[in-house]
Amino acid sequence: MSRAWIVADWPAPPRVRVVTTTRHGLGVSQAPFDHLNLGLRNGDTVDAALENRRLLEAALELPSSPRWLRQVHGTAVVRFEKEGSHSDEPEADASMTSTPGVVLAILTADCLPVVVAARDGSEIAAAHAGWKGLSGGVLEATIAAMQTSPHDCIAWLGPAAGPQAYEIGEDVRDAFLAHDRRAESAFVPTRPGHWLIDLYAIARQRLADAGVREVHGGTHCTITESRTFFSHRRDQRTGRMATLAWIES
Repeated sequence: MSRAWIVADWPAPPRVRVVTTTRHGLGVSQAPFDHLNLGLRNGDTVDAALENRRLLEAALELPSSPRWLRQVHGTAVVRFEKEGSHSDEPEADASMTSTPGVVLAILTADCLPVVVAARDGSEIAAAHAGWKGLSGGVLEATIAAMQTSPHDCIAWLGPAAGPQAYEIGEDVRDAFLAHDRRAESAFVPTRPGHWLIDLYAIARQRLADAGVREVHGGTHCTITESRTFFSHRRDQRTGRMATLAWIES
């Protein structure tokens, strides 16, 4: 593990590369965005965030500039098959590619980043699954948009708000239970009208229902691991990590 990023621990083909950045390492952002904030719209200076993106791209020796999204907690999915620029950010919460060298990017600071890969390394997808997107079906939309059969895919769950720290209210719980009562097992009551939610458990359930049975990751908590990750729930005004996925040539 580098201070600036963690590498996905999953049995994807070697040509599939996946990392999630931390708040440490090579960034230039000042508090409370210190140091490696990669978001352009969360209060940090745009110049600092763009410099952080440049430094990260160089440190990882990326094959191309990441394809960033304008994330809106929705379910739209886009396909990228060529390089882009930081100003070319379609409004979507998931992306995919089958072209080696195209780098997919998802920004998070408690929401769940999910990467899906074909077992043969021919296609990858990355999704931003906060509670709104997860309950709305962003994972199902991502799987459905892939050219690879879901039974031939595996998934990795990146760092997100963990089940021991992420407390939500009735509106969030109701949104999941309205879709599937089985989600009730992912909630633990804390006080009247509030529960701890296990985003990882719900994501595994949703992926399995969509046909992706092999799921890895889901071991971090962005809220409690304050020295490693940004957390909007914990700090309110904070930076953003990036989960990057690409197929090597």
